[in-house]
Amino acid sequence: MSLLVREHRTVRFVFLGAAGVGKTALIIRFLQDRFDSKYTRTVEELHALHGVSMRALCIRTGDAFALVYAADEPDSLEEVQRLREEILELKGEKFTGITVIENKADLGSRSRQATAEVMRAVEEDWGAGFVETSARTGENVTGVFRDLLQQMKLPSRVSPALRRRTQTMSRELTETREKPPMKKNNSCIFISVCA
Repeated sequence: MSLLVREHRTVRFVFLGAAGVGKTALIIRFLQDRFDSKYTRTVEELHALHGVSMRALCIRTGDAFALVYAADEPDSLEEVQRLREEILELKGEKFTGITVIENKADLGSRSRQATAEVMRAVEEDWGAGFVETSARTGENVTGVFRDLLQQMKLPSRVSPALRRRTQTMSRELTETREKPPMKKNNSCIFISVCA
């Protein structure tokens, strides 16, 4: 038995993207291995709070960023470009903890060539990671988190403890509540992981 105390570091992943691209679906698929086909807006809707943008606060305090766009929504890729510029403005031009996620790859609406062009631009021009995934099928969802960990220069293997935790998540996280309809433009989802 070792008397050494292992230090834990909390890493904050921030998921950003246009409304409906699947940010919450990716997280739920990773944590609980399920997919809800019914779209529900996320509580973490962006609002100005005492003059401070919640998105700006998420960016300032985040360690790594998943910029999510949907394969079937070309405008959502433009939002990713805008969000990247905002991150670099707040974190500094040399910040590298960004992974671009093409979600809804199972819909096949984008050509393979278009996806390859985006991937090349993201990896070569931006120096960021790129992951093609589908929250619906679960394809490459762990790759999203693995890439985020690599961007942070942390071990990219999912630990057995985290694997157990994702299988026994509290039901409170997925309780569905009646919510009034609301126009949603984009949102910020903030999760912390002990590494």
